[in-house]
Amino acid sequence: MESKKQKIGNWFRTSISARMLVVGFIFLVLLVPLGIVEDLIRERGHRQTEVIQEINEKWGNEVVLFGPIIKIPYKTYKEEKTFDAANKTYIKSYEEVYHHAYFLPKDLDIQATVDTKQLKRGIYESVVFTTDINIAGSFGEFDFGTQEIPEEDILWKKASVLFKTTNLKGIQNEMTIDMLNATFALKPQFDNAHMGTLETTYLSIPTKEKAPLNFTMAFQVNGSERLQFVPIGKATTAQMKSDWHSPSFNGNFLPNDSTKQISEKGFEAHWKVLEANRQFGQQFFDKLPNLGTYAFGASLIIPVDDYQKTERTSKYGLMIIGLTLLVFLLIQIISKIQIHPFQYLMIGLALVMFYTLLIAISEHQNYLTAYLLASIAVVGLITLYSRTILKGFKFPLFIFTSMAMLYAFIFIIIQLEDYALLVGSVGLFIILATIMFASRKIDWNQ
Repeated sequence: MESKKQKIGNWFRTSISARMLVVGFIFLVLLVPLGIVEDLIRERGHRQTEVIQEINEKWGNEVVLFGPIIKIPYKTYKEEKTFDAANKTYIKSYEEVYHHAYFLPKDLDIQATVDTKQLKRGIYESVVFTTDINIAGSFGEFDFGTQEIPEEDILWKKASVLFKTTNLKGIQNEMTIDMLNATFALKPQFDNAHMGTLETTYLSIPTKEKAPLNFTMAFQVNGSERLQFVPIGKATTAQMKSDWHSPSFNGNFLPNDSTKQISEKGFEAHWKVLEANRQFGQQFFDKLPNLGTYAFGASLIIPVDDYQKTERTSKYGLMIIGLTLLVFLLIQIISKIQIHPFQYLMIGLALVMFYTLLIAISEHQNYLTAYLLASIAVVGLITLYSRTILKGFKFPLFIFTSMAMLYAFIFIIIQLEDYALLVGSVGLFIILATIMFASRKIDWNQ
């Protein structure tokens, strides 16, 4: 008479439902190591971000340039009344209050030549740049008419030039501006604003020759990630040339398509922004707003982030593990070959190992090489292991073919951006149809 233990064992070996329950339980168990691997991938990606930030901070962070701007002080008068108790009357007095007017250029032309290089720390790298910038333009009339300021209350001799940047640290030479037949040095000023401020000494603008005022500037600055300009000219033109092959044009204004050129040797782009294209005028009184949100330019990016691709690949881990275990289960049901739950577990752990191999190899090789080596190792291992389980060559060859096609399918999806969802959905539909067709003759009542 069979013991209770033998009956349970026979039920697991002969019942399709029991085998499906066992495989489903193993699948759930494998979610734990798969989750650990996904956390490892994210941790390595965060570590890369931290190292790149450290490299960029030492070299120079992103560069946003805003200027030049002429700053002219003026004064108004505040009336004060003091009560004279003796005469029982109010005595009027006037206190001088000083303000500043800010005038933006009429014409602004920016020429930037950007030379890039890649800095490495260990296995991580960042792209940084050194840019030579030439700025030329002119200021038009300084109109105080809207404020009704008398000429004698405008302090023309105390006018100065402002220039703002997000990266004072990256400036590589003395900042100067040539105008009024003289060269003026721009010195850093304390400023609580987001941008650092440079300002000249007094220009002493001649009252009879207030316009036009032509100017030129030339300087060099180190930076990383992106280079942008604020279009403060009534007509702003800009040209950027670089040896970097993968720019990302960003900001409020894109370059002219007719002049934009991108190749393996670098890129060249041209912009033209008019006052009508912006939401601010050419002069401000009392306070100069932060116009950095209107900046335009380019980001110099490393085109392929292997950590992002590896993380995207890991999101398909559930599908790969589930489909592979399902294939082995169908083979077991159709062929009557017994596969022990421990063997299912070993196959699942081998599939999880694919992602640890992928992240480890991709830190030293490109993603394609890492994916190829990791997939060959895992597919080869599971094929050889299935040879000892399934006997013969028919089923191991089927396992090899199905897994190779599955990993090739995932690789194609990862390479796609805009069509990933479409291709993935069509592929999954074909896989589902194949499984339905293969399982149509199975007697599920066993």
